[in-house]
Amino acid sequence: MISEFLSYSIVPLLSALAIPFLGRKNEKITEILANVTILAGLINIGYILFNPSNHRNQYSTFTQDGFTLLMIFTIYLVAMCVVFFSTRMNDRKIDKNSYYPLIMLSVSAMCSMVMARDFFTLYIFMEALAVTSFALITTDDGRGGIEGALKYFLLTFPASALIIIGLALLMIVSGGFSFEHIQAQIIGAPDFLTFLALSLILLGFLIKSGMVPFHFWTPDAYQGSYSPVSAYLAGIVTKISGVYAIIRLSMFFKLFDDKAYKASEMLLLIGFASIAWGAIAAMRQKDFKRMLAFSSISQLGYILMGAGTFTTLGIIAAIFHLFNHATFKTTLFLNSASLEKNAGTTDMKKLGGMEHNMPVTSWTSIIALFSTAGVPPLSGFWSKIMIIIALWMTGSEFYAAAALIFSIVTLAYFMIMQKKIFFGKANPEFAHVKEVDFTLLSPVLLMSAIIIAAGVFFPYVYDYLANTIATRMVI
Repeated sequence: MISEFLSYSIVPLLSALAIPFLGRKNEKITEILANVTILAGLINIGYILFNPSNHRNQYSTFTQDGFTLLMIFTIYLVAMCVVFFSTRMNDRKIDKNSYYPLIMLSVSAMCSMVMARDFFTLYIFMEALAVTSFALITTDDGRGGIEGALKYFLLTFPASALIIIGLALLMIVSGGFSFEHIQAQIIGAPDFLTFLALSLILLGFLIKSGMVPFHFWTPDAYQGSYSPVSAYLAGIVTKISGVYAIIRLSMFFKLFDDKAYKASEMLLLIGFASIAWGAIAAMRQKDFKRMLAFSSISQLGYILMGAGTFTTLGIIAAIFHLFNHATFKTTLFLNSASLEKNAGTTDMKKLGGMEHNMPVTSWTSIIALFSTAGVPPLSGFWSKIMIIIALWMTGSEFYAAAALIFSIVTLAYFMIMQKKIFFGKANPEFAHVKEVDFTLLSPVLLMSAIIIAAGVFFPYVYDYLANTIATRMVI
């Protein structure tokens, strides 16, 4: 079974190597190979994840835990939507023989990250992902893309230094990097140096994920990127490169007992700051993509606060919200790409009344924004309510109340966005604009269906989270 899971990393890597050679004379081969690679992986992991017999056995026949399986599925799901959307964009400015290999390489790096069973391997593939992310941001070689890429590099470089120092200290005090080894040492004889090493690694991943106050690169990178790249970064890349590792680390911090309180308070405070600042800043934005960028910062704060409770409920809620964030943010960013393609702008002051011109884009945006704001019965409601309950049960009533209040703020600024772009007064300048074709709509329709299904069938989702993930992990 190990070789079967390694294929999720190896096959995209081989595809990335083959595309530049096979697609030199015909770009269609490039597009076909990219789509087939990702679709095959999505079908395969989907079969494993949703096979009833595997679920009944709690995936005990597999070497990887349920969290890893869910993350691989999410990686391939978002990548499939972005790759398929990109092939239908028909943007001649993009060099497809470099763009699609970068997507494949990033998929390979992300899958290797989530399958890693030690901190050193996780760090190596995180850096590989950072390099491909930097290159993807510069896919659009305009000023915005270059500026966003440089900020991403310069502001996340200190994170790598912190993680390396933490890894070095971890090797000195524990003699190894494996999750099992670290877990056994913490349970057996927890010490301050181990706690310090993990804290430095945690701080590095907080910077990588773009949490407040390390968020300055995020809006520029998202806004300046090629639109499908923005969806890819917001949907999954920054989640795997930072938030995934934070959730993994939270499972170790809870084992420290008394020392865990300090780490928990730090995560809760940074999570609250991210929620508040992201929501307030989003309300002030005039550009759709930039508003979505600040909204992403806010939503990451919810994931951080859930993980920061160091409780089983909080951690599985954080995992579920990570998955939900991938679905609704991919939908919203792809819709912004559709607006940019047909209307030529994402400036909310210029747009208006687009609901009549682009009704499907409008209504899928409503589904995604309602899920983001936590409106029942959509999937975002369940992950947010679980986070709020976890906060309340751990005595963090202030943070629980703040999480609820800023969900209302999220709904408010998204409704303002919806009114400005879709339901406001129509701008005669865009009277000729029509809905994008069905092939461009199919990824957002798929994501919208998942948002609805994960909410309506939440009892089954919770059963997977509780009985498959929690029972196979350190929580």
